[in-house]
Amino acid sequence: MVTMVGNESTIDKLVTNLISLEHDAIAAYDSVIERLDDRRLSAQVAEFRDDHLQHLQVLNEIARDVGTEAPTEGDMKQMLTTGKIALADLMGDAAILKAMKTNEDDTVTAYERASRHEDAIPQSKAFFLKALHDEQRHREWFDTTAKTM
Repeated sequence: MVTMVGNESTIDKLVTNLISLEHDAIAAYDSVIERLDDRRLSAQVAEFRDDHLQHLQVLNEIARDVGTEAPTEGDMKQMLTTGKIALADLMGDAAILKAMKTNEDDTVTAYERASRHEDAIPQSKAFFLKALHDEQRHREWFDTTAKTM
């Protein structure tokens, strides 16, 4: 799936869409943690989920600062992100990790764009860059780990 998050014309829409994206990501992470056979992999994925929970907390603060209402759940994309995981589960842990890598592709793209958004103030840009680095680290781990299985 290709995300359009990060192309919004206003910061409030950007933050709202990033919050939805994080809710979708957290749901996918929960699904992965339940489905992985290897508990060591599940433990690492749970750490990554914690990063997303922290991102969500900061985004909710930014939403308050810009005066927009934060979504409390994901959107229709959640069915796609978790559905990919459910299908991959039929083929084992490596397939699940590959499916999560594609989900991380979207979050990396979203935060790359957010970090360049013209309405982002220095504090939000700093957060977007931190989140981008987290997402790049997650994506690299999913990719590398899936390839070595």
